[in-house]
Amino acid sequence: MKVLVTGAAGMLGREVVRQLADSGEHVRAHDRVRPDGLVADETLLGDLREPASIEPLVDGVDAVVHAAALPAPTMGIPDEVFTINVEGTWRVLDAAARAGVRRLVYVSSLSALGLAWSRVDRSPTGIPVTEEHPYLAEDVYGLSKRVGELIAETTARKYAGDGMSVVSLRFPFIGSGARLREHLDWVHRDPGNDRAGLWAWLHTADAARAVLAALDRAPAGHHLVNVTAPDTTSLRPTRELLRRYHPDTPVTGAPEGFGTPYSLSRSRELLGFTAAERWRHVPDSEGTSTP
Repeated sequence: MKVLVTGAAGMLGREVVRQLADSGEHVRAHDRVRPDGLVADETLLGDLREPASIEPLVDGVDAVVHAAALPAPTMGIPDEVFTINVEGTWRVLDAAARAGVRRLVYVSSLSALGLAWSRVDRSPTGIPVTEEHPYLAEDVYGLSKRVGELIAETTARKYAGDGMSVVSLRFPFIGSGARLREHLDWVHRDPGNDRAGLWAWLHTADAARAVLAALDRAPAGHHLVNVTAPDTTSLRPTRELLRRYHPDTPVTGAPEGFGTPYSLSRSRELLGFTAAERWRHVPDSEGTSTP
């Protein structure tokens, strides 16, 4: 299978390219800057807002992973964040579908809910947080990712007769190594720092594994999927966190221990995916401790 990966120079894009290459797939990598040390079979440069650059990208590929984006509202002025994220998504997904590509993965974000970058303290409307949670965003990044999901849904609907499969993966904070340690330290100093993110996280390697699972297993149609680690970043139990920071949110299935407040049933059932990486030490079957 030949797979186009946009945003290949980014943290997630690099790991997706590596795992695809390790799986024996032919990888066509794309970014605005040359990604040094990438293990792709092809590397193309360009701006996804330029229409003439899109068709050569999708020509001859079997699948597309669209990871290119400005990943926060602080990464540019609002016009840049919206234009790059939304226009790039529309051009890539639409061109790929017209070229006959029938497997698309759109890298979305749990910021599309509208909690993470809100200027006021918003709470989820219910726990567990499912993919049907209402849209509450007021920030341009959350808006751009929600619009991207609608573009993905629209593309799948338009080409439904051709067996189009489009998956929008809603990721939380992603990281590993020093990036993850810094994030954990930030949460451990004060769990309230991440009340809006609901203490969700995902190791970079697991995020890439979820992308590969979506390429491999998702049936026809558009599928919006939460993907997080099964535990939180906090040292405090989840029910305690919810009582402290989201006391008015109805809880119909509060997770035990340090379980994530997000529903992960769709990622397990549809994609057969469960995150493997952990940050906290837990006893294994022999009584030893592993990270």
